[in-house]
Amino acid sequence: MSLFWRIFSFNAAGLVLAAALLLGPVTVSTPVAPAEALVVVVGLALLLVGNAIVLRLGLAPLRRLGSAMATADLLRPGARAVVAGPAEAAELIRTYNTMLDRLEGERAAGAGRALSAQERERHRIARELHDEVGQTLTAVLLQLKRVADRAPEGLRDDVEQAQEATRAGLDEIRRIARRLRPGVLEELGLSSALRSLAAEFTTHGLTVRHDVPGELPPLTEESELVVYRVAQEGLTNTARHASADRAEVRLRPVADGLELLVRDNGKGIGTAVDGAGISGMRERALLIGARFSLAPAPGKGTDVRLLIPVAVAVAEEGR
Repeated sequence: MSLFWRIFSFNAAGLVLAAALLLGPVTVSTPVAPAEALVVVVGLALLLVGNAIVLRLGLAPLRRLGSAMATADLLRPGARAVVAGPAEAAELIRTYNTMLDRLEGERAAGAGRALSAQERERHRIARELHDEVGQTLTAVLLQLKRVADRAPEGLRDDVEQAQEATRAGLDEIRRIARRLRPGVLEELGLSSALRSLAAEFTTHGLTVRHDVPGELPPLTEESELVVYRVAQEGLTNTARHASADRAEVRLRPVADGLELLVRDNGKGIGTAVDGAGISGMRERALLIGARFSLAPAPGKGTDVRLLIPVAVAVAEEGR
C-alpha cells in the first residue's frame, strides 16, 4: 500500500469513528464532565500515536535510502539500498539502485579507457627513455672512457667520477623504464614478473619475500597487468610510507579465484585517507571485476589484497 493510502485510510477511520460517536448516543455536556474530557483526550492521543506510527514506518525506508546515498562510493561497488516500504519509497529506492548500476558501469568503462591510455603513455615514455636517453648516456659513457685513457694523471680522477655518475644515471634510467614498461611480464609471464618485482624492491632497509607458484590459473593479459600494477603500487607504498623492514608478495589460487596479497610489517594505514596510489589500485580492480581491500595486517602493518573472481581467471585460447 502506498504511503498516501496508509495515512488517508487511518485518518478516514478516525474521522468516521468520531462522526459515528457524534451521531450516536454519546453526548458532551456543558460544562464538560471529567469522564467526557478523558474520553476525548484518549481518542485524540490514539489518533496522534497512530499517525506517528504510520508516518515513521512509511518514512523509515527513505531514511535508510538517505544513509545509503551518503555512504555510496563508486570505488567500492556492490552496496545497494534495500527495497522496502510503501510503493513510492520502494520505487524511489529501485530507481536509485538502477542509477548506481549505470554509474558504476560508466565509471568502470571510463577508468578502463583512462588506464589503457595511461599504459600506452607509459610504454611510449619507457621506449623513449631506453632508445634515446639510454643510448645517449651509453655513448657519453664510451666517450668518457676514451677521454679517461688519454687524460693526464691529474684529470683522470675527475673523468672517472664523471664516468661513475653517468653509469649511475644510466642504471637509473633503465630502472625507471622497467617500472614504466614491465618487459619481464610480457616476456616471461606473471610469476617471473612478481619475483623480479620483489627482488627489485629488496634494498638495504627492506627485505621482500615472494611466494608465487610457477603454475597459475591462466589470466587475460589485462588481468595480469592489473595484478602486476597492484603489487607494484603496494610495494611502492611500503617502501615510501610504511617504515617497514619486511614485506611479502603472495599469489595463490583460492576457492573464489586468484588472490594477490602484499603484506608489510610497517606502521599501518591508521586514519589516513586514500591517496592517488590507493585510488588507482581500486580503479584497476574495477577494470577487471576484481575485489580490492586494504586492511591492517595481523600484528602490525598493512594487507593489500586483490581477489580476481573465477569468472575472470579463465584460460585464453592459444595460450
